[in-house]
Amino acid sequence: MSPRSRLTPALLLALGGLAALAPAALAQPRNPPQAVAPSDESTEGADRFPVFAITSVEVMHTQSKPEIDVVAVRGLTSAEGWSNGELVPLSRGVPPDGVLDLVFVADAPQESAAPGGYAPIHAVLPLSQDHPFKAIRVRGATNSVLLRDLQGYTEVKPPVAPCEKCVGRTFVAKGSAAPAGLTAAQIVREDDLPPHARVIRASDGIADVRRNPDRLTILLGEDGRIVDAAWE
Repeated sequence: MSPRSRLTPALLLALGGLAALAPAALAQPRNPPQAVAPSDESTEGADRFPVFAITSVEVMHTQSKPEIDVVAVRGLTSAEGWSNGELVPLSRGVPPDGVLDLVFVADAPQESAAPGGYAPIHAVLPLSQDHPFKAIRVRGATNSVLLRDLQGYTEVKPPVAPCEKCVGRTFVAKGSAAPAGLTAAQIVREDDLPPHARVIRASDGIADVRRNPDRLTILLGEDGRIVDAAWE
């Protein structure tokens, strides 16, 4: 019989809940911190997705008894309105390399969002004093960040949002030159778009209509200009 995968079924199916680690690995504080949903957003029936990008990972050590380590992660979402950030373990048990692998998920807005600046989000995960982990890796939709030293802190450069106010600008495909006479402010280069961006040209069909708020979709007109753009 082939060995059983260490990937949690809940994550593979829906990324919807906290998977089980070794029994003593996750601490259970009396009042675990919770992200607060915006008062004008209903989270009932919300879909959970990885946040767009991870920007920092830190481990903080409590001084009071019982001592615990708290993993604190900051990230960015594709738009405003995401809530209830959570760090979900990717596997159960003790990993052979000692790395606790997490994915940062949150409740996404129910509606598509126009491109704008990325929005900050954070989440924490408490670990027991005797946890077996030597490093922490946290994944978002477009990157992963590894904290090699549990005494420390690491951060990465945040991604640039290249499609703010991009409607009406001319799209320049990879490997193509910009049309003569246009300035940098009048074009959007495909090379500068976020990972997994989808460009729909006037002659293209659409084979995939599944929702993905981490994917930027750009709709082009007959003249190659952007007529609409949205995080789906």
